Amino acid sequence: MSYPFDCISELVFIETGIKTADIILVPGGSHQQLMEKASELYKQGLAPYVLPSGHFNPKIPEYSLEWEFLKSTGVKLDIPEEKILKEDQARHTFENAEFSWKVIKENNLLVKKVILVCKAYHSRRALLTYQSVFPKEIEFFVACVPDKREIRKDNWFLDEEKIRIVMGKVVKIGKYFEPYIKRFQE
Repeated sequence: MSYPFDCISELVFIETGIKTADIILVPGGSHQQLMEKASELYKQGLAPYVLPSGHFNPKIPEYSLEWEFLKSTGVKLDIPEEKILKEDQARHTFENAEFSWKVIKENNLLVKKVILVCKAYHSRRALLTYQSVFPKEIEFFVACVPDKREIRKDNWFLDEEKIRIVMGKVVKIGKYFEPYIKRFQE
């Protein structure tokens, strides 16, 4: 069925085909589904490293850092500890991207292709953020997971809370990326 707001679904939710890459990036979060997907992709041999990112998150009080939570989840899912890189300072998506790029450079990794694992309703904003920070020649593949609330492209408009969350992403996309439009054209 077609809706007048389908353009919002297309704007907010993006998922690309996944190809072999140099690294799997996981912007911070309190949802183990992120590392479950990263682990699945890692085990398929789609990238040699996983880089979760994130500082303190009050939603996971048993861990002092999102990175610790994500790493712990990854290790439980059989990602070798030495294949999980560390970025534990980021407090928001732009810092996830900035600090992850710094970790990549510090580890002298040659990165030309990236798999970005993120929540489905965060996918467009996460992709634009990483594209704003990383060099333009890097190719991104986006692998999405629904969060605990199961917010997806096909159901976000069926529930008031989901509508509020997705429409908040629309506002943030406009607010965050207006200054980057000219850069994307260069």
